[in-house]
Formats: sequence, C-alpha cells, structure tokens
Amino acid sequence: MTITSTLTQPWSAAQKWGFRFAFIFFLMFIFLNPNGAVPLLSETFEMYIIPMHKLIVWAAANVLHLAKPVTQFTGGSGDTTYDWLVLLFITVSALVGSVVWSLVSRKPVSYDRLYYWLLVILRFYVGFTMLSYGSVKIVKLQFPMPGPSRLLQAYGDSSPMSLAWTFIGYSKGYNYFTGIAEVLCGALLLFRRTTLLGAIIAFTVAANIVAINYCYDVPVKIVSSALLLMTIFILLKNLDRIIKFFFLNQQVQPAVLTPRRFQKKWKNITLTTVKYLLIAYVVLSTGSNVISSMPFGDDAKRPVLYGIFNTREFVLGKDTLPPLQTDTNRWRRLIINGRGGVRVMLMNDSVRPYKFDTDTVKKVITLGSFDDTTKKYKFKYTLSKDSVLQMTGKGPNGDVSASFKRFDEKQFLLIRRGFHWVNEFPFNR
Repeated sequence: MTITSTLTQPWSAAQKWGFRFAFIFFLMFIFLNPNGAVPLLSETFEMYIIPMHKLIVWAAANVLHLAKPVTQFTGGSGDTTYDWLVLLFITVSALVGSVVWSLVSRKPVSYDRLYYWLLVILRFYVGFTMLSYGSVKIVKLQFPMPGPSRLLQAYGDSSPMSLAWTFIGYSKGYNYFTGIAEVLCGALLLFRRTTLLGAIIAFTVAANIVAINYCYDVPVKIVSSALLLMTIFILLKNLDRIIKFFFLNQQVQPAVLTPRRFQKKWKNITLTTVKYLLIAYVVLSTGSNVISSMPFGDDAKRPVLYGIFNTREFVLGKDTLPPLQTDTNRWRRLIINGRGGVRVMLMNDSVRPYKFDTDTVKKVITLGSFDDTTKKYKFKYTLSKDSVLQMTGKGPNGDVSASFKRFDEKQFLLIRRGFHWVNEFPFNR
C-alpha cells in the first residue's frame, strides 16, 4: 500500500518516543473504552472485554495484592477500581511498548503517515463522543428537571454529584448551550478544514466537563480526562500557529490540508465512501437512541399520580395517628416520581423507597420492596378533581386508610422564580 505525501523534516528522538507512547496509549484506550462512539467496537465490546475482566481481576489479586477483590466493572460509574486498573494497564503497556518499539525501529526519519491516521482516529472518536454527549443534553435526557424527591431534599443531604445534576438540570437554556457546543465541536472535528476550530471548541468543552467531574466528584473522570488529552494532542499539530496568531500577533500561513491519498483511485473512493457511511451511521444511530430515550426525559408523560402528596389524615388499624414528629408509623408525605419509584416520608423525615405501580383501570396502587420482591402492599385509591388522594389497603405495619393533598410544585421558589432581565437587588436565597 502506497500513500502519496509531502516530505517533512526529520523528527527528534524525543518526538519519536512521544509519538510511539501516544500511539499505543490512545489506541488501547479507545479499544478498551469505545464509550458508545466507535461502531463495531461498541456493538462487540461486551464480548471482547471479558478476557480483560479476567486479567484485571487476576492481576489485582496476585500482582497488586489489593485488599479487596475487583467485582464491579464499568457501568454506571466509569471510575471503578477496575477502570483505574485498566488505565494503569494501558499506561504500563504504552511505556513498555514504546521502549520496545524504539529499540527495534531506529530507521524511520519520521512517523508522518502514522501521525496523520492517528489524528483521524482521535478526531472521529472525540467527534462522535461529543455528538452523543451533546444530543442527550439538547433533549434534556442527561440532566432532567429536579423531580419531587430532589425538590424536597435538603442541600446538606445531597451528594456533590446530585448538587451538580440539580444545578444543570434546572436550566433548559444551559443544557441547550452546552449541548449545542458539544454537537458543534463534534461535527467540526469530522472534517479536515474545520478540525482546528472544532478542536479549539472541543478543548473548552472538554475542560469544562473535566472540571465538573473532578470538582463535583462525578465518576466519569477517566474518560473525560482522556477526551481532554486527545483534544490537546489534536491541537499540538497547530500549536505554533495558535501561539503566533493568538498571543504573538503574528501572521500565520494557511495550513496544509491535503489529505493522504492512495495512488490507486478506487482506494480513495472506497476510503471516502467508508468515511461518510461511518458518519451517517453514527449520526442516525445517535439520533435513534435519543428518540427512543425521550420518554424518560423532561418531555416524558407524567403518570396520573405524580408529585408530592402531603398527609391530611392517617389511620393505622383503628387508630387515627396525630402528626407527632417522633412517630415512625405515620406517613408525613407520599413522594411519587415519574420512573416507577415512590418514597414514603415518615414524621421524623426518614424516607423509605418503594417500587411503584399503578393500575388506573382498577384504581390500585402497588408498593413493592426493593430488598424483598415478595413484599408487596396494595392500596385502593381515588383522586378527586381538587387533587385529594384517598388510599386504603394493607401497609408494612398493618391496615392503612389515609388522605393526602397534592402539593403544588410551583410554590417552590426554584420553580416559580424564572428569568428576569431587571433585578434591582441580587436575589440570592
């Protein structure tokens, strides 16, 4: 295979070694962390990652002698012990591989050809990832509006990540802003002529993601840091031009954007076809995934019984329980979320979560235990036009007959405050 290219200056020994390390590190990272952005890899990931799971578990126990076994793999958290060990494995492999590569390959004057294709791979990986990240923000899937449970939660009881999710999820405008920025830089990175602009925008976007993940303890630190490093690596090719243009106020020559071409025409046509098919596949699959997930976002249809219901009267057995704050049997409020979950808040403000199912035809509510699937509590219910909920049935502590009044969420300052062009005084409450 011959590719036409222009002659360049020889690389220094440090440049060669640095490239060898980066080449091995980034390709291994992408292979072991496709992040849903790489077609074929993402679809086959669950199959080819199994040997890595076994290797890391074995190394943790027999090489590193960790106190606790590795049992949790990449899932809701991308910063598990397993993930950090994979990063260690990649780093050590890249170090060893670059040393071996340097010892056995001393002839090449430069790695311009490999450098070009590595940049293409990184551009597409970062670009596809940003397209995915941005799309779920634009339709508010990643950061939903604070729901009933979150609105009642005290600041001091929330985790840093929960606080960040509430802060970002409150504002549609901020989601649009960050989502559009991510989609924009992702799209720009897919084409040579707009790569530099896309990389500059991607750097600022990725830096903001990294800052949130580190400062609010969001468990996506490894992947976000890798995206930032990849973006910096893409920018390094134009570092001299960036410094001259932005900092030294000097003229810069147009960048050489000539693509690497094969000598045979059919190969170039095939390469271009594959490129646009790949872009089309990722864009369509991302769009399809977003559309299929929209029922879980802010635009999802809310169930009939949704919101915060404050207890008006609570009868346990034959006893009407007064609203004493020390009572651990009387319900203070019923908090019904939109995703099959309900929380029962007792008078002492302790919370008991349950699975939640509603039969709107038979007018039956079923509360189920998360720990014991055999424990289910059924209640007959009625909901009046003035939002009064009546429930009768058997609860965890016996027969229950209770009356609730739906709380209007617009009474929360966070919900009703809105946007103001004019503020005579700071409204920081």
